Amino acid sequence: MIQELISRAAGDDDDAIEELIRIADAEPALLTPHLGALLDADVLWPATLYRTAGPDVVTRLVEMVDSGQRTSDLNRLFLIVAHSEDPLAEAAMRRWETQPPSGTDKLHVKPLIYALQSGWTLNPDGSRRDLCGTAAYTWTLRETPSRPDQPTCPWCTSPLWTAADLYTTEPAVAAALAHTGWTGRLMFRSCYFCACYATIFSQVTPDGASTWWPGNTVPDFLPQSSGPEDPPTRQAVTGPIRSTGHQASAWNEGGSTLGGHPQWIQDAEHPVCPGCAQPMDYVGLIGGADLDEYGEGAYYLHVHQPCGFTAINYQQS
Repeated sequence: MIQELISRAAGDDDDAIEELIRIADAEPALLTPHLGALLDADVLWPATLYRTAGPDVVTRLVEMVDSGQRTSDLNRLFLIVAHSEDPLAEAAMRRWETQPPSGTDKLHVKPLIYALQSGWTLNPDGSRRDLCGTAAYTWTLRETPSRPDQPTCPWCTSPLWTAADLYTTEPAVAAALAHTGWTGRLMFRSCYFCACYATIFSQVTPDGASTWWPGNTVPDFLPQSSGPEDPPTRQAVTGPIRSTGHQASAWNEGGSTLGGHPQWIQDAEHPVCPGCAQPMDYVGLIGGADLDEYGEGAYYLHVHQPCGFTAINYQQS
């Protein structure tokens, strides 16, 4: 079955590619033995298909880059290697950062920027830092009573939206947030409306306090407010564990997920912490389809524990 899907994907069959994506996300062990054949078929997109590539496939990919003969495919090859979980892939990305292969000068960014697309980066001391966790849990959006004392958005005066209220005393939350280093209560509060136009940061503490960061900058293209609007009264509640950390969906109802890796609608967008200028850790995704019958897009939740900041940004097609 998978070999047939690969043949169809090589012919740009969208349905076959979508099915391969589903397998890579939910049942990656089924696809791993066929990744060499996928590379033979020159299927280089999406890069996420190659997450579980072993040393044999990664070695071939690295040789393709080092040969300088596939410069037109360099963007996709960098993405694939960045997504591979094999140690050889990380070593290659580090080497290419200081010894750029042929064709790198034609790209818009340096090699290690591609690592952000896969959810990792390097700390200032050169050590690897994973921005995403491995454990992932479904998020069900449940109606919660609105609070009359809810703070309001300084930009549009609408009541702020509580996207999630997390406690690491819950084992699932602790597992999902393990990579962030956060312990205690973590409140995600933002403007449901203005977050569609700008990343909104809050300052947070482990007792659950969340305060709008004064440094948030109003974008020039923020629509003129006609008055306050009520945000959704649905709040994320943690449910069962997902079988892998790659099953969040920004498109489908039921895709909201705590932990794991996000499904980006556009390029990866890990906010930079206002306190230290380092990428923030990803916490979860809330899909518009889970918030409203006609909802679209997705809200992405992030935290940076050392500086005490959260961020919520939004993407749509």
